Amino acid sequence: MIVVLHPESTPAQVEEASAFLAERGYTVHPIRGAERTVIAAAGGALADEPGASEQLLALAFVETVHLIDKPYKLAARAYRKEPTVIDVRGVSIGGENVVIMAGPCTVESREQLLETAREVKRLGATVLRGGAYKPSTSPYSFQGMGIEGLKLLAEAREETGLPVITEVMDLRNVELVCQYADILQIGTRNMQNYDLLREVGNVRTPVCLKRGMSAKIEEWLQAAEYILTRGNPNVMLCERGIRTFETYTRNTLDLSAVPAAKELSHLPVIVDPSQGTGRASLVQSLCRGAVAVGADALLIEVHPHPERALKDGPQQVTPELFARLMDEIRPIARAVGRTL
Repeated sequence: MIVVLHPESTPAQVEEASAFLAERGYTVHPIRGAERTVIAAAGGALADEPGASEQLLALAFVETVHLIDKPYKLAARAYRKEPTVIDVRGVSIGGENVVIMAGPCTVESREQLLETAREVKRLGATVLRGGAYKPSTSPYSFQGMGIEGLKLLAEAREETGLPVITEVMDLRNVELVCQYADILQIGTRNMQNYDLLREVGNVRTPVCLKRGMSAKIEEWLQAAEYILTRGNPNVMLCERGIRTFETYTRNTLDLSAVPAAKELSHLPVIVDPSQGTGRASLVQSLCRGAVAVGADALLIEVHPHPERALKDGPQQVTPELFARLMDEIRPIARAVGRTL
């Protein structure tokens, strides 16, 4: 439910309307703009909404009430008409620029990480990606360096100035990862780990929420709602490929999800073509497509020596291929009114 108050409404009236909604079980989020205040209310009983709406409209200082019939409220386009822009250490995600997040799938050593960080920055990346904790289907696969990997990411940020995005897998580690990372990544396997979503909702560190490998777009948005309802407004969605019957690619990258998510939601949308295909030879083409359909950022795996990678070597591009990729997507960004 979205409650729009008259421009001349007072703080006391905002509090009155908020208390009215809270008493009926809603989580209340007042938004004070330059000209008027809007109250977003989520979590109340659907059957109660029509009656509550009528009672609110009886208040002289309430201008309009909009009922939202979707199971996600705060993530919905109706909640916020303008796209959300998230600032990460001076990098705006969701604005005019297409943000490039690049780096190795997994932090393997100080030398590997710093070499990659220097190269991706030189070639135009503005955010450094790298996994300190890595979820793996097999328990025998490399699981990441843990806290030592986090420290190396912080060192790379100190040297290059690039903000860091890295995955958090365990709700018990959220506070720790926040000490080193600028964006928390929630991986596909944890998209519906509701305890973890609530925990990252309790902080204000931006969150990159990857789509579950078999998740509908609506389920993806409802997962974002778990974070938003806890008070963290800094959520971005990441399309990373879904599981289909196809076996040539690791996943099927659903580029149609980008304009669909932007039509349904105000949140920034990122595309991960590396996980989306599992093949470095396809990353370049899908980056072009992602920019063309409106992606706000690309999350690209880059490794100086993919053949030596401890994890996911076949999907990581070399710095040379990354350079060509960047040259190709710049004119596409300009053609759709964006810049890199």
